[in-house]
Amino acid sequence: MTTRRAFLNRTLAAGTLAVLPRSLPADETLSRKDYSGPNVIIVRFGGGVRRKETIDKDHTYAPFLAKELTKRGTLFPLMELGQLEGLATSHGEGTLNILTGKYDRYKDTDNQFLGERFEARVPTVFEYLRKSYTIPEHQTLIVNGEDRSQEEFYSFSNHHLFGAQFKSNVLSLYRFKTYLLRRAIAEGKWDGSALEKKQAELTKLEAIDYRTPEEARTLGQGPEITAFWDDWRAFYGDTGFVNPRGDRLLTELAVRSLKTLQPRLMMINYNDPDYVHWGNMSHYTRGISIIDQGLQQLYAAVESDEFYRGNTVFAIIPDCGRDTNRFAEVPCQHHFNSKSAHEIWALLTGPGIAKNTVVDKPTQQIALAKTLGQVMDFEANFAEAPALEEAIA
Repeated sequence: MTTRRAFLNRTLAAGTLAVLPRSLPADETLSRKDYSGPNVIIVRFGGGVRRKETIDKDHTYAPFLAKELTKRGTLFPLMELGQLEGLATSHGEGTLNILTGKYDRYKDTDNQFLGERFEARVPTVFEYLRKSYTIPEHQTLIVNGEDRSQEEFYSFSNHHLFGAQFKSNVLSLYRFKTYLLRRAIAEGKWDGSALEKKQAELTKLEAIDYRTPEEARTLGQGPEITAFWDDWRAFYGDTGFVNPRGDRLLTELAVRSLKTLQPRLMMINYNDPDYVHWGNMSHYTRGISIIDQGLQQLYAAVESDEFYRGNTVFAIIPDCGRDTNRFAEVPCQHHFNSKSAHEIWALLTGPGIAKNTVVDKPTQQIALAKTLGQVMDFEANFAEAPALEEAIA
């Protein structure tokens, strides 16, 4: 059994040890440069969406996206998710397509039906960036949904040249709950059998990040993220009844991180449109509207912040499309590999991106990784599709 004193000592050590990567070779350390920008915010317009309700100006539930943002950047309305045998059209796969620039046939590591605990075999854009530049982990972020804990560790690949030492950090309600429990144990809230039970709960919460070495997992997310959660707790409390939920929560986490953590590269994994699986079309269209409102808040936050204003590129892209079958009992599905589930789009805006441009030709979802490499000046060597050159002004 871990004693309270030992746990407290371990937790306090997080301020210094949790953010230390394993040693890099001297020549590799010297080759890493300071980074000045541009910053990049990837918005996964997630949960799977169709073109009709998003970028079609006559039918959109996202008017800020379709009628305002398209004027500020380059739209790829005919983007596709690859038609490969065995390639699923779902959220986890789509997210890793975006992050790695490679289509792959993933298998759930826990062998769960519809499970999405996947391991990327080639580097993510976070790893490319952090291996190229002296950017700390807390300045590369995934902002994740509370009910998609299986995506908590899409922050790094298992590639032998990259991996956990170049991973991003994660903001999510799951991580906040872990922080709360770790802190309560360290503060001596329980003892005896109650303490043992809470320590077991914490071990279970930490274990989702199983690929990160246990020592690093148990030390927490480092001093910067811990301070972020301290501020979040001071404002919203412990209950979860006060803070926003669903995709509104992701927007709030992202906007707050811009002010305090100043991420250079951030991916926000919106997912509310997926509630259409309950069978009500309004869940889907409402989810799209919530993401659109989130985009407005994000752009306003960037434009009001000297650190980001004029030095931030947005890359907005769905994880997958959705079915257009009007006779299906449950509308807008995406698990059946229909043609429309492969039909997505992408929009890039910001410095160095062509404005008011529509590239009316087929492009691939995996092209975004190389494009971000060109924007941020790193080599995405394992990405398999060329950059979206038409977007580069």
